[in-house]
Amino acid sequence: MSTVTSANLGWLGIIRLGLVQTALGAIVVLTTSTINRVMVVELALPAMLPGALVGWHYALQMLRPRWGFGTDQGRRSTPWIIGGMAILAVGGALTAASIGIMAEYFVAGLLTAFVGFTLIGIGVGAAGTSLLVLLAKRVAPERKAAAASTVWLMMIAGFAITALTAGKFLDPYSHARLLAVASVISLIAFALATVAVWGVEGAAVSKPATQADRPAFKDALAEVWAEPSARLFAIFVFVSMLAYSAQDLILEPFAGALFAMTPGASTKLSGIQHGGVFAGMVAVAVACRALGHRRIGSPVVWTVGGCIASAVAMVGLVLAGSAGPSWPLNANVAFLGFANGVYAGAAIGSMMTLATSGTTGREGTRMGVWGAAQAVAFGIGGFAGTVAVDLTRFLFGSPVIAYTSVFALEALLFLAAAALALQVAKLTSPAPTPRAAARLLQDDDHFALAAGR
Repeated sequence: MSTVTSANLGWLGIIRLGLVQTALGAIVVLTTSTINRVMVVELALPAMLPGALVGWHYALQMLRPRWGFGTDQGRRSTPWIIGGMAILAVGGALTAASIGIMAEYFVAGLLTAFVGFTLIGIGVGAAGTSLLVLLAKRVAPERKAAAASTVWLMMIAGFAITALTAGKFLDPYSHARLLAVASVISLIAFALATVAVWGVEGAAVSKPATQADRPAFKDALAEVWAEPSARLFAIFVFVSMLAYSAQDLILEPFAGALFAMTPGASTKLSGIQHGGVFAGMVAVAVACRALGHRRIGSPVVWTVGGCIASAVAMVGLVLAGSAGPSWPLNANVAFLGFANGVYAGAAIGSMMTLATSGTTGREGTRMGVWGAAQAVAFGIGGFAGTVAVDLTRFLFGSPVIAYTSVFALEALLFLAAAALALQVAKLTSPAPTPRAAARLLQDDDHFALAAGR
């Protein structure tokens, strides 16, 4: 026997699940931005150290396809979501505690940080994948794009609100203050997620399970990977997220080293970026809804445009390295966030639709594959970005060249992602209906007559 839930989620249920994403983002943002910056600037550690730790937590999310497959087999999502958030909350607090330990006892602190990032990777993967699968299965088709954007926006809100709020409480900075702020945020986030998801999934309805419903995991994974649209979309996710993540661990150190920003100020800069992402996603959601009947309202147009705009913003950061403090860094970062939000919002809408395409009952596995592609990209991008900064600084002895080289590479990756998005759109475009095909032939005949053929 397997269990499924029968009723579609209304907007109240969708918003409640969005609050889980808000809580998840609140914990993650301190790990990938503030704690990373403190290791590099305050503790004067090589940038590749936090890069390796963050990369490890993303490597653990390679388990996402397996978690998604489990949900496809009829297991309930709520226990996975709550359990994942509990693990994530403990990991967030433990990672913050490792900073103070590392300042006194480096090896002990490093081991503590490793355990903390391990818990964060497991928690994010378990909670995040199960949440997306629940959305894909329980949201009506006509609401999927809007629901995906809403939930993602609420996660970005968690990033922005936490970064801006934490930035105020972190100054004047101390390791004890960081631990206190991170612990309170982790506790509040877990409580919010638990209350938000409780009862949303509803009662389970039993149905008989057939052998086709329960294939081996490797067979289901191979089946999904054999789908051209799922495979190409995974490649697009990988390239675009690689471009996005390479700056994730170096933006705050860049602001601290070249613009002399304090930990609180650079944390606020991260909040500005995530606020820009939020605004970009709102803009694309409104535009696609209002202009959906026109070509300009297509998610493809906004995905490609967002990738190109992101490349332009990265070029701006390259110029900022040369201009120094006179460069409008806050505005540049806000534009970068907005451009990222535009492409991400449009791509998420496509993802929710593609998740239910192809073989029925593979929604979770598809989500897991794309989640793994994102995780690998973030892990490689974050670590590679920090290694590139350290290596370039060693070779040229200039932090300006070190940071701007990575930003320039990201601009090229965003342009490659734009090209891939066009290929995905071409592959998934529906074939013309018989009536439309006949109209095309008729138009061609008219053209031939007019041309004298």
